[in-house]
Order: sequence, then structure tokens, then C-alpha cells
Amino acid sequence: MKKIMVNVIEIQDKKYPELLKKIKDAPKKLYYKGEFKNDIFENCLAVVGSRRLTSYGRRMTELLVSEIAVKGITIVSGFMYGGDEAAHRTAVEAGGRTIAVMPCGINVIHPEYQEDLYNKILNNNGLIISEFEGDLLPALWTYPKRNSIVAGLSKAVLVVEAGLNSGTLITTGFAKSFGRKIFAVPGPLTSEVSRGTAQLIKQGAEIVMDASDILKYFNISTIDSIKANSSKKNSNLIQLSALEKEIIEHLKTESLEADILARMLSIPISKISASLSLMQIKGFIGQEGDKYYIN
Repeated sequence: MKKIMVNVIEIQDKKYPELLKKIKDAPKKLYYKGEFKNDIFENCLAVVGSRRLTSYGRRMTELLVSEIAVKGITIVSGFMYGGDEAAHRTAVEAGGRTIAVMPCGINVIHPEYQEDLYNKILNNNGLIISEFEGDLLPALWTYPKRNSIVAGLSKAVLVVEAGLNSGTLITTGFAKSFGRKIFAVPGPLTSEVSRGTAQLIKQGAEIVMDASDILKYFNISTIDSIKANSSKKNSNLIQLSALEKEIIEHLKTESLEADILARMLSIPISKISASLSLMQIKGFIGQEGDKYYIN
């Protein structure tokens, strides 16, 4: 891999991010890789979630971040596997910009198996940032410092999934102390990684139903995107057969296995399986394990 130049910016520098500069114990120095442009910090949204991201959590992250990033909002996260990785990757794939805040020295890629994502962030006008220089390895004390920067750079924080004792809630704790807006995606209370988001909602976090809830907070128009999405959905529905429409109606409620759909619709499993395969090829539905869900 081609070596990428490391740069440093100090807190007294005019280019130092204004929002971050105002927080308590702001880093005196930021080490970074990538092009440090002031406009990347103008509208930042932190997107955080469980390392044990469920298929539901990944789909919601992809759905929300793809629409938000394409509107010019910079996605900030902590580069760990699970929720962080999904947020960074979706932003890059949507053509948006993302900032990865590392819990280690700027020369270290952690986790190292995400090197491909690391390079994609840099190759798509994103930034890699750390409070730590050199080859310092991550430790228990470095993660809260990273979380503070993630919250400090951002005007708002979106929580997709979180357990009751997760690092995600440490980030939202910083965000609250900094006066940031908290958004949360509701999830099933039977899931351990939805208990933290439920707690945040009880404490006043705003429930997110779709990307427009967040875009409105950033004063970004959602009219065009809503019209485009509505038109696309209507166009897609016209292309569905009667059986495919029935399948879609059942999948709107929850993800289901092929054999359950066959029993619900009183149709042979072979016919259901053929329809599901065709719907996957068309891009109407996806599959996670044995269950199918609407894209």
C-alpha cells in the first residue's frame, strides 16, 4: 500500500474544527490523513451503533445514511466493525464524505482487516483523524477519548442500535454534555441491542422514521428526494406480479423464511422459492440467513 502522508493541526490553528474547539478538554492536536478542508466540518452527523449490528440495524444504517450523505452531510464515526463500519461504507458508496476517528495512533489501522474501507474513505475525499500520533495501539482509555471527538465534531448524533452498557451510550453521553441533538432508531425490545436506543428515546432522543427527520434538523430540503423515492416505489410496484405483491405485503411486517411464506399464502414452496429468487434478481428483496426482507 502506498504510504499516506500524516499531517497535524493544533487547536490555535484557524482550520481547527470550530465545534470541536468549543468542547471541554478538546484535543490540543489532531493528527490526520486526507485533505483537511473546512467545508467537511460544516454539517457533520455522528452515526454510531452496536458492534453486534443486526441485519435490521445494517439495513436501517444503509437506508438512512445513503440518503443523508448524498445531501452533503459528512458522516462521522469511530471505524470499528459493526455500526461504525456500516456508516462509513454506506457514506462512501453513496458518494458522500466520511470522517473516521481512530482510537489509536494515526499510523495504525484498527481493525486492520478494514484496510480496504480505510483506503476507500481516503480515496473519496474523506478524513482519518486521531488525537494520538505514531503507532500507539488502542487501549481501554483511548476509546472514550475517540468517542468525545466523534460527538464534538458533530451537530447531532444518530444511534441505530445500542446495548444498555455499550460504548455507543458513552458517545451519546458526551453529545448531551456538548448540547448536541440525539436521534435514535427504534427497534424490537426483544433485542439486546435495542434496549439502549429505547432508553435514549425515554430520555428524550428524537425517534427517526426516515432520513427526512434528520435532514430537516440540518435545514436541508427533502421534497425532491421524497418525490423521487415515491415515484420509484410506485414504478417498482407496477412491475410486480400478483404473487410478488402478496409477498411484499407480508414482508412489510417482518422478515420471513420461504417455508413460512408458503404456508401463509397456501402456495407450494417450489413456487414461492422461484418467486423469491426472481424478486432478489430484480432487487426488490434481500436475504439474510434464511429470512427475506424488503430492500
